[in-house]
Amino acid sequence: MKTNSIERKYVIPGDVIIQGDHKPSTNVIKQGNKIISTKIGMAEISYNGVKVIPLNGTYIPRTDDVVIGKVVEMNGFAWEVDINSWFFGILTGSAVFGKQFSSSRDSMRSQFNKGDCLVAKILSFDRTRDPLISISGPGLGKIKEGEIAYITSSKIPRVIGKKGAMIKLIEENTNCHLTIGQNGAILLKGTDDARLKAKSAIELIGNNAHLSDLNDRVISLISK
Repeated sequence: MKTNSIERKYVIPGDVIIQGDHKPSTNVIKQGNKIISTKIGMAEISYNGVKVIPLNGTYIPRTDDVVIGKVVEMNGFAWEVDINSWFFGILTGSAVFGKQFSSSRDSMRSQFNKGDCLVAKILSFDRTRDPLISISGPGLGKIKEGEIAYITSSKIPRVIGKKGAMIKLIEENTNCHLTIGQNGAILLKGTDDARLKAKSAIELIGNNAHLSDLNDRVISLISK
């Protein structure tokens, strides 16, 4: 394996992920020279070690989804973005600089560095490789202000609500603007107090998404 490559595969508890001199990380155990999964999920083998990302609550990319992520790696041709999934979003240089992109002429760091956060759209994904993402479109691109809150991606529909009712309720009662990522990341823009109220509402939704009186509970919380 190349030092900068990552290998992934589906595993269940008890599966031998790999044998040899590899460092065990999360949701795995080492027995002799074998690294064994303790969870159902996606095993990730890299030079940093071997880990399993659990199946439950993990975001599965879908074409045209809006996602919020952080740049974790980059090379001369693309940025690798953590989108809270088994897979990383791949933002190519040509998707940012255009068809005339040249790795020798265009500076990747002039656009994004490691640690930068961005709002993007899933351009294509077929479950066999990391999805391609794009920052071309309204509201997409580098995040220059605000705070990111997180919730299980499966509960994002409850944050949005029917016909956007819940997100409208939160924004109107907190004066905080929300940008929703389908991957469970939510960008909050507003004053410190506005963001704090919005985060409290998101946490409440995360813990009580199953309740029928959720709207009333959120209103009671943020209207104080």
